[in-house]
Amino acid sequence: MATVTYVRTIKFVAEILEEDPELLQAIVSNDDNLSYGSIISVYTGDDESVTALTDDGMDELEQTLKDARRSPQEWNDFLDSFVDDELLVARIKAKSRR
Repeated sequence: MATVTYVRTIKFVAEILEEDPELLQAIVSNDDNLSYGSIISVYTGDDESVTALTDDGMDELEQTLKDARRSPQEWNDFLDSFVDDELLVARIKAKSRR
């Protein structure tokens, strides 16, 4: 494995992938959803941190989302399985219909 020399914050990854940052945060909040070492916590203060992804993590997340969107049913199943926040799931599903 190559040495990680930089990471991208979830907010920046969301901009690049044109995704909802809250959705991405919900997916990566369970570190079992991506390979070990792909999700990095960057501590910016005593009780403050931001989540960031390595290049591999971003690629893996992008592929996961692409696979989940193969059909509306698969997308809904993915959201129900990977996102615990019911309000966020409802908002993303409503947005997906447009």
